Amino acid sequence: MDVRVWVDGERVDAKPSVSALDHGVTVGDGVFETCKVVDGQVFALGRHHDRLDRSLHGLGLPSADRDRLAEGIDAVLAEPLDFGRLRYTVTGGIGPLGSDRNDVPMTYVVSAMPVPRAAATTKIVVVPWTRNERSAVAGLKTTSYAENVVALAKAKSEGGTEAIFGNNRDELCEGTGSNIFVVVDGEILTPPLESGALAGITRALVLEWSADAGLPIREETLPLSVLDTADEVFITSSTRDIQAVHAVGDRTLDAPGPLTVKAAAAFAKASAEGRD
Repeated sequence: MDVRVWVDGERVDAKPSVSALDHGVTVGDGVFETCKVVDGQVFALGRHHDRLDRSLHGLGLPSADRDRLAEGIDAVLAEPLDFGRLRYTVTGGIGPLGSDRNDVPMTYVVSAMPVPRAAATTKIVVVPWTRNERSAVAGLKTTSYAENVVALAKAKSEGGTEAIFGNNRDELCEGTGSNIFVVVDGEILTPPLESGALAGITRALVLEWSADAGLPIREETLPLSVLDTADEVFITSSTRDIQAVHAVGDRTLDAPGPLTVKAAAAFAKASAEGRD
C-alpha cells in the first residue's frame, strides 16, 4: 500500500517509529483527525485543527503545535495524491503502564494514503451496543476505538459498510466514523451533539450549506426507531461526504432520495469553492 508516515520530525513510512511505552499505545491516551485530500490539498484543515484541540483539551492535554502538524502534513503529501485520507494523531507521549501521565512532550504522527471514492449508496446496520452520552470522552475523537472496531466488524458481517449506535436513552446517535441524517415529513434531521455524537466536520458543513441552499434541515432528538420509518437516510464523513443509504439492516429504501440529492448537490457546490 502507498502509505506515507511521519513521526516527530521524520518520514518513516513502514519503519518502526513509536515507542511501546507511548500512552497512545498503552492506554489510548490520544486524539486524532481524519481529513479528505483532493488534488493534493487537505479539505477543511482549519476546522479539523480546531476540533483536534477541543479533543485534546477534553483529555486534559494542551493544544497541538500547528507548525509541527504542518511539517508532518507537508512531508506525507510531498508526492502527488489525487484523492485520499490524511490522518494525524497526537498522544500524551511516553507514559507509565497505567493511566497516570508523565510530564513529557506529546507524540505527533501524520499519515496519508490514497483511498477509493465512496460508492453512491450503502447499507448500514444498527448494532446492539450504545454510545454513553455521559462519558468523560463523549464527543471527543480519541484513539480509543476498540468498540468501533467491534461494531464495524458486525456491520460488515451483515453486508454493511457502517454500524449505527443508539445512546443510553435509546436515541439515534452516530456511526463508528460517520454522522447520520434522516428525512422525516419533508425535513432533514440529525441528532444534536447532546446525544453523544461526535461533532463531525462534514456534519457541520451539511447543516450550514443545506440551510444556505434553502433546504429544510435542523438538529432534532430522535428515537433510534426512526430508522424503521424514515423516508430517506444518509451518512456523512470526511471521505464519504454525503452517502445515501439504500438499506438499514433488512429494510430497503429508494436511494438516493430527493432531499439527499439536493443536500449532496449543495455540499458539492460549496466545497468546490474552497478547500478550507
